[in-house]
Amino acid sequence: MYRLLRGSTFKTVRAKLSVASIICILVPALFTMLIYNALTKDAVEQQARSNSVDAMQLVRGSVNNLLQGMLNLTNYIQVNTDINGSLKRIVDGSESTTDPYNQFTDTSRILQQLESLAYIGEKSYITIILTNGTTLTNYSKDEFDPLKFKQEPWFQQLQSLAGLRSYWVGSTPTVFPYDRVDNPYQISVARTLRLESSKIYGYVIVTMMETKISKIFNGLTSGQDVMLVDGEGTIISSSHGERINSPFQYRDLLKEDGLTPASQIVRDGKQRLLVTTSKLSFNDWHLVAVQPYQDAILNISSIFSRVFTFQIVSFFVFLILLIVLMRAFTKPLIRLGRVASSVQRGNLEVRSGVRGQDEIGRLGFLFDQMLDRIKDMITEVSVTQARKRKAELAMLQAQINPHFLFNVLNSIRMKVMRGGDPDSAKMIASLSKLLRMTISRDEDAITLHEEIELLTHYVDLMNLRQKEEVRLQLEVDVAAFHIEVPRFILQPLVENALIHGLNQSAGTIIVRTVMKERFLELSVEDDGIGMEPEMLAKLAAQLAAASSLMETKGDRSKGGMSGIGVVNVAERMRIMFGDAFDMTAHSRPREGTRIIMQIPLREESRHHV
Repeated sequence: MYRLLRGSTFKTVRAKLSVASIICILVPALFTMLIYNALTKDAVEQQARSNSVDAMQLVRGSVNNLLQGMLNLTNYIQVNTDINGSLKRIVDGSESTTDPYNQFTDTSRILQQLESLAYIGEKSYITIILTNGTTLTNYSKDEFDPLKFKQEPWFQQLQSLAGLRSYWVGSTPTVFPYDRVDNPYQISVARTLRLESSKIYGYVIVTMMETKISKIFNGLTSGQDVMLVDGEGTIISSSHGERINSPFQYRDLLKEDGLTPASQIVRDGKQRLLVTTSKLSFNDWHLVAVQPYQDAILNISSIFSRVFTFQIVSFFVFLILLIVLMRAFTKPLIRLGRVASSVQRGNLEVRSGVRGQDEIGRLGFLFDQMLDRIKDMITEVSVTQARKRKAELAMLQAQINPHFLFNVLNSIRMKVMRGGDPDSAKMIASLSKLLRMTISRDEDAITLHEEIELLTHYVDLMNLRQKEEVRLQLEVDVAAFHIEVPRFILQPLVENALIHGLNQSAGTIIVRTVMKERFLELSVEDDGIGMEPEMLAKLAAQLAAASSLMETKGDRSKGGMSGIGVVNVAERMRIMFGDAFDMTAHSRPREGTRIIMQIPLREESRHHV
């Protein structure tokens, strides 16, 4: 994409950034939409299944509680010792139980307990049928004769029940006249009452209206057709009463081990149905929920559609916001480009004025600073060139043919030696070497080794001139010899030390170098009279002002060899090395003076260190 933008017709950074941003947002957004459409189908189906399973969990819990309440009533009657004792005495028919009073007492106690049980949980009809024909109920026998239960086809199957096993009777027509109008069907659970010998002495039957279950279906589900199906695939209970006792169409979906609700999608002609099943825990009945798939995903699809619409709107809103911000962010760059074009045309007075804490703001500040620096450097170069031309003119005016001068000095030295004056001959030889190194060299810079050799001849000349000899001590690192420096940077410092520090008397002058990572520390130190604080402060101020490149009045030494002062040395060193060069003076009265120069090392110099 970078090459495409470079080869495009867009000529500005703003346009390229805008197009790149739009492409980087639009392409992923299109891919996201395509993937979203592909994945939404599976996500919607999964969510529909999950919602149906959650609804089935609620229905299953409520139906389980309802049916469990019926089982609890049978359990209570079967295991309650008081009720069982009374029932056994009624069945026994012994002399004590045939007594009318005792029989009335046992019957009244059982009926009272049955009446109390009727108010626990949902209303249920409890029937106890003993083998001797005695019946005990919590309802009026005028309403229904309980012995008619023995005529039901399922009653004979109770003989095979053992222990706490129960027999569940599906939906049958309601036998209680007062409930028949509103509750056409009833559901029952039956259990046997046995003696210790396992002989059956009675039966307990708990009956509940089917509408109790169908009300749960209507209250906990929305848009689903929920039904209760027995193990044979017959509908026991449904929110649509006309379906009761009819076969369930999708019986093959019922699983014997399906205690955990599961959802499947089946096709009924052109329509797809979402079928959710769950097996009850205490019999082979199943809860089934059937719903058209389109109805099941209606709300979910609506949510996904709204989210999708929101994403589209958000995309365009943020795209517009991005373009606006892009224009705001690139405005300083446009300003910098215009200023750069103006500078290219030769206008160095223009400035961008771009400021800020970010990279562009710093770039604008540095760009303006660079223009200021260029302008100052042009001024410095102009001043330097003017001074250089002036110095060259002075040198041309004072130039002497060096070969003529050297020949004359050698002739004088030979004549003095023949006259028996070796000290004078030595002095002339040193002067000849000193002059040869100074006036016969055209280079502005020499190596530190050559500068020290020149300094040695100068000290030899001064020792021959003075009454007392000065000792020159060199502590120079070998690695520093190759470093280039301007000519005559040590001689003026040593000359000041001889004249002002030692007062042309005996003493020691130390020239020392210390190699550092980025600097060469070059120092000249004497053990003379030192300087007062006022004079030291004045010298420090002059050294600090040496970077102005303006010649300081009174800077030149009077009567010296080169006529170059300490401040002039600092000025020439800054011309060659820039602001990275530093020169400081340290002195105390009667403790000598030390001049330190910090010379920055160039890349080629570092490789030799």
